[in-house]
Amino acid sequence: MFVRLCRLAALLAVLALVPVLPARAATPELPDRIAAAWRSDKIYVDERLRPIPELDRLRAEAAGVDFAVYVALVPRTPYTREKVGDLVTLLQARVGEPGLYVVAVVSDGYWSGTEELYRPAGLKGRSLTRVQLDDDQHRDIVNDRPVPQLVRTIQQAATAYDGRALPQIPAGDLEPERPQRGRSTTDLEDLSAFIGLGIGALIGFALTLWLVLSRRSGSVRTKRAVAAEEPMNVDKIQVRADEWIERAQRAIDRLDKRSGKLVEVLDQREDAYRRLDAARTLRNGESDDLLSVTGAFVLARQAERGASGAKVLPPCFFDPTHRSGTLSVTWADDVEVPACQACARLVGKGTTPRGLRVWRRSGLVGREHVPYWTLDPEDNVMVATGFGALSDDLPERVAQLEDGVR
Repeated sequence: MFVRLCRLAALLAVLALVPVLPARAATPELPDRIAAAWRSDKIYVDERLRPIPELDRLRAEAAGVDFAVYVALVPRTPYTREKVGDLVTLLQARVGEPGLYVVAVVSDGYWSGTEELYRPAGLKGRSLTRVQLDDDQHRDIVNDRPVPQLVRTIQQAATAYDGRALPQIPAGDLEPERPQRGRSTTDLEDLSAFIGLGIGALIGFALTLWLVLSRRSGSVRTKRAVAAEEPMNVDKIQVRADEWIERAQRAIDRLDKRSGKLVEVLDQREDAYRRLDAARTLRNGESDDLLSVTGAFVLARQAERGASGAKVLPPCFFDPTHRSGTLSVTWADDVEVPACQACARLVGKGTTPRGLRVWRRSGLVGREHVPYWTLDPEDNVMVATGFGALSDDLPERVAQLEDGVR
């Protein structure tokens, strides 16, 4: 009994001493430490890093933009190696303010970073990633110093935020150009041999081609005459329409990069978008319909011209796949229509151009290919407007068709 009482007394003594021992505080996680430090200084430098030069330049660049800039410079650790992709999101959640958040990590003397631009609610603009992809010099910046990359990131965020133009990167921030190596003696000998073989092969190919062409010249003329009687190939127009849609989008993207847009430029951009949207609507509709595909080609070509600053011209009434209708000609019933130079010459000689041919039902089971303008204009807006040659409201009429209004 006495032994049990001694053990109980010893246990109570130990429990009495435990609250007296000092408690060891847990080290805050990295996002908490950075967010706490940002309350007094938005440029955080981890204490384990050596002194960072050019911080004054970084602070000056951050002070010159219309949004908050939060920067954290940290070393590569197991935590940053695993969490660097989520670190920016975690930091913004702790701060809770819009702005540019950048985390730059150094490993073996080389810096890399991750960044995200958070806009105020309701404010829209270009994405930071898109601006960086369009920045041709972005990959040429030195990576053994963090500030040049960070300064460029702030400039890119300003472009995404309010459309200001990207400035040139100072030469001191770019990687030095590597001198080109000259060709060795062996390379020159091999090059001479390849040139000789190439010349011989070219001569042989030219002789063979001349013989083949001379034999087939008659058959080629026959095939061309037969092809002239066939309607336009839908697949070829689809390819051309898609090419012009891509070119129009690139032209509009270039227009969006311009800062300080005047009213005329904004109107030009709006008209280009209107035509491009109509072209995409037609391509996404009846993709195998020659009239729709041709209309998409015409509208996309006009959108590209308008976004590039050129005058938007109507298509050639007779064949919209020709060059634009730069000339006005008097046609049947004294109707004036725009025409390309080739079709205008034929009209001047009293001949109606062959025009864009489409299939039309003939009888119960037959069909024939005829000029598109002989179709009923009530059935198709392309025929009614001459693909925009007779009236310039084709984009609006296409939009009405998409909404179910004829």
